[in-house]
Amino acid sequence: MIRKFKIYVKNNKIWFIIGSIVVGLLGTTIYGLSQMESFYRVMTLAQLPMQLLFAFVSAAAFVFMYMSFFQRGGFSRLNKKKIKAKDIKVSFKDVIGLDSAKKEALEVVQLIKDRTQLQKIGGKIIKGILLMGPPGCGKTLLAKAIATECNIPFISMAGSEFVEMFVGVGASRVRSLFKKAREYAYTDGACIVFIDEIEVIGRGRTFSFMGAGEETNSTQNQLLVEMDGLDSKKSNVIVIAATNADENVLDKALLRPGRFDRKISITLPNLKERKSLFEFYLKSVKVSSDVKIDRLAKKAVYKSPADIENMIKEAALIATRKKKEQIDMKDLSEAMDRIDLGMETNLDMTPRELEMTAYHEAGHAVAIYLMHPTDDVFKVTVKSHQGSLGLVAHLPKEELHSADREKLTADIVVSLAGYTAEKIKYNTSTIGVSADFNQAMRIANAMIWKVGMGENGYVGDFSAIPKEEISQSLKEKLNNETLAILNACKSKADKFLRDNWDAVDAVAKRLVKDKELDFDELEETMASVGKRKPETSAADDANNKE
Repeated sequence: MIRKFKIYVKNNKIWFIIGSIVVGLLGTTIYGLSQMESFYRVMTLAQLPMQLLFAFVSAAAFVFMYMSFFQRGGFSRLNKKKIKAKDIKVSFKDVIGLDSAKKEALEVVQLIKDRTQLQKIGGKIIKGILLMGPPGCGKTLLAKAIATECNIPFISMAGSEFVEMFVGVGASRVRSLFKKAREYAYTDGACIVFIDEIEVIGRGRTFSFMGAGEETNSTQNQLLVEMDGLDSKKSNVIVIAATNADENVLDKALLRPGRFDRKISITLPNLKERKSLFEFYLKSVKVSSDVKIDRLAKKAVYKSPADIENMIKEAALIATRKKKEQIDMKDLSEAMDRIDLGMETNLDMTPRELEMTAYHEAGHAVAIYLMHPTDDVFKVTVKSHQGSLGLVAHLPKEELHSADREKLTADIVVSLAGYTAEKIKYNTSTIGVSADFNQAMRIANAMIWKVGMGENGYVGDFSAIPKEEISQSLKEKLNNETLAILNACKSKADKFLRDNWDAVDAVAKRLVKDKELDFDELEETMASVGKRKPETSAADDANNKE
């Protein structure tokens, strides 16, 4: 209480001074009136109301000006109050899908909790923690959980809140922020400052004689000075920053030891974490018994927690529009399509154009379903989305962080399968193959020019060498290898589709009829002609039939 009173007096000393002056003046006035003759005393008292009114107006004008420009800091004012740990109410149990990041964060929490013991042995508390990862993965939530677990107050700001067109405002706001944080740390034992989107003020500084970037530079310089001035023995202020940008974007001075001492990488959730996320978010809505969380988690590869939450919200809207009382699997599938593929566009195609599109997409779908080593089809459609007449949506069965030659070759075969199906059926092709050719060419070119996957033993990243420094003969050899891969994949696609034409024909005809097939419907169609995924196990069959 004594510390809080000291801080209160310090922050409001101007009012204490004004109060003392007022009391002194009143005492002097009363004493003076008592010494005057009665006539002059009456005259003075008669004039007193007007004098008081004038004084009140003057004082009100002064207070208004003071509060507007001095107390609030004018353009540089910072109205940030501490958030108490008990008001945050976010524990590590509430942070779903960040198991690896939570382990690192728990170490930080323990160090903050044991700060007294740490200081006894001569150690220093962590000054800065940098949370890095894609958007929507829970960086802000993790920062709140750290504050809750440590039971210390929390001040939150975004990097954009420091930015103004007037030079010096950002630096002033940084000073005000850390002044408040030190006061809270003094009264509460420690304080966390959370700065979201740190790259706004933390990008690599630029120096120009024209003054470009001067405001951002001064703001960042002040942040660096404030972090250097954090004396952990007097005020335990911990700065947590979050960014979606690459680490190399940030200024090196911010990342050196003594500033952001700890970096925590937050990645997209894996299969187990996605299951937990679906279980958590589906608790808040009414769900039909046909909803299979395992299937949803497999379909949501590379989705962030925010994506999964958005998918369930969209499914609830779709179910409401359809006058349903529960969300079913079809609603969730439609929600994922709407988010990933965009809104359906109503295009009237001629019967021949529809059939050609169906065979094109059927070629892609059958190739992926029967021969791709890593991917599964979760949707094939001849409904128009984002300008395309049709598309096949496919994803890896599990998270992949690299690709081998077999996977890349299969990607090329799949890209060429639509063109091949058109040629087999109609002996012609459409302009719809241009995007497929572009993708196939890019993959084949990268295999030869960048990662040494050719047959002639050329190893190295030739794209790193300026084109003019590579001999014409070497360019021709590399380009010939690229074309060799494309031609080999084209031949493979042609043979594969001819061998499985009954499957292509069945899928295309059902597409013409139903316009869209999801995984279960595609699997049913393939089974009707005796086709099944070669690597599918009995356990996978059981999961797919659930």
